[in-house]
Amino acid sequence: MAYNEDTVQRIREYFQKKKVDFYEKKMFAGVCFMVDDKMCCGSHIDKKTNQDFLLCRIAPEDYVNALEQENVIPMDFTGKPMKGYIFVTEDGHKTTKELVYWLDLCLKFNPLAKSSKKR
Repeated sequence: MAYNEDTVQRIREYFQKKKVDFYEKKMFAGVCFMVDDKMCCGSHIDKKTNQDFLLCRIAPEDYVNALEQENVIPMDFTGKPMKGYIFVTEDGHKTTKELVYWLDLCLKFNPLAKSSKKR
């Protein structure tokens, strides 16, 4: 599992400050933060570039706008981007203000997101 512990700790601290009920789960070769049993965000080290990616699950309307921003790429593990999921590169979440922006988008969408089917 490759993820940036500093990024994970920054997410933990922000969620705790906001009193978000969450848990962490190892997935996507990194760590994801689950809110209401739904994936909300996470941290992942890209194997090709060795960059710290912030994984974000956001609303469809935010997804389109996000992809137009610098330092944002679609989440693509299989050759086909997953709608509503993006990676924000290191340069896009360095500051607290930048990280909070992305986490707030994730938290805004979470109540509307569909849960994965239980296996």
